Amino acid sequence: MDISRDEQRILHLMAQGGRIEILRLDGKTIGGARCFTRDGWLYPGFGLEMFRKLKRKKAISSSGGKPYRITERGLLLVRAQLNNR
Repeated sequence: MDISRDEQRILHLMAQGGRIEILRLDGKTIGGARCFTRDGWLYPGFGLEMFRKLKRKKAISSSGGKPYRITERGLLLVRAQLNNR
């Protein structure tokens, strides 16, 4: 399955230790989503639509009420990128 460039960026960020936190409106309805790098910085340009795409492709998951993390399926979808560290 091919994924878009934006999805590729998010998955790469999450493979390095990033996380996705969701914002709930009334305790049940999802109102928004935010993506954080492993250093705690907020990643711009990430929204609810991107969150739903990644979740539909089973590239991310959450367990026990914790933030969303990359799954093994997500690791298979992400292509290797040159890291500047």
